[in-house]
Amino acid sequence: MNILITGGAGFIGSALANRLLLDGHTVRVLDDLSAGNPDRLHADIFFTRGDVRDKPKLWRLLKRVDCVYHLAARVSVPESILYPTEYNDTNVGGTVALMEAMRDAGVQRVVFASSGAIYGEQPRSPVAEDFSPKPTSPYGVSKLSAEHYVSTIGRLWGIETVILRIFNTFGPDQPLPPEHPPVIPMMLKQALGGGSIPIYGGGTQVRDFVFIDDVIDGLAAAGTARGVSRHIINIGSGQGTSVLMLAETIGALTDHALHLLPVPSESGGVSRLVADISRAETLLGYAPQVSLAEGLSLMMTHDPRFLRLKV
Repeated sequence: MNILITGGAGFIGSALANRLLLDGHTVRVLDDLSAGNPDRLHADIFFTRGDVRDKPKLWRLLKRVDCVYHLAARVSVPESILYPTEYNDTNVGGTVALMEAMRDAGVQRVVFASSGAIYGEQPRSPVAEDFSPKPTSPYGVSKLSAEHYVSTIGRLWGIETVILRIFNTFGPDQPLPPEHPPVIPMMLKQALGGGSIPIYGGGTQVRDFVFIDDVIDGLAAAGTARGVSRHIINIGSGQGTSVLMLAETIGALTDHALHLLPVPSESGGVSRLVADISRAETLLGYAPQVSLAEGLSLMMTHDPRFLRLKV
């Protein structure tokens, strides 16, 4: 197929682009490089720098495209609390602009990368796709709003839509920004470098950490699977791990004494968020292969940043 990936130079997007190219597809990538790096992409992938809200550019890129993977988004929960307007503009406005451009270009399918953050605090766990969303941040609200636009516009204009709610993805080369870093690469860096690891809200909050290769398996399947249009599907590991348990696992794997720094004044977010992945198993043949410990080991052996710290 001819495929366009928005946000395709980011952590998940670039891994998806490279995988789809290896699977024999022709891949185009659009990314504004606010968080992406085109050096991650194979030389045979056609890369364009640009904003997902730029409809003339989208019209050019969407010619003869069979499927769009829409990953372009701002993705930091803490940052969204500070800048909700920007998150709405990019995550919601960019999605609407893309759907309009797809209609004009006659593209038949979109796979939208949403987030487990839309669930918020739920009375039961694991969370299934029919649970009522209760987002607790502007980021979660923006993703939920974009889901509604994708579903509604898809029905109105006859575009096949698949929405994947992706949980806490981790793996080699995951970005580690100085502000609001993802928990796993932050902990690995601090553990290997002898630094302190901040623990927010007591560290008892439970998350579903899913390895990048498993996420890419789910995304790749969603682009070609039959009978999945109009479905919302969780993509996670199906396993819950507390922040304290994550720290213990990293300490054991790195063989380093950890310096945990409790930060009781700041919330650690919702108490528990683990994916029910039975729908993904049924519709996509999805079966996570990499455990948390295996994924952490792969990060330490395949990511140059952590290899240097181990020396």
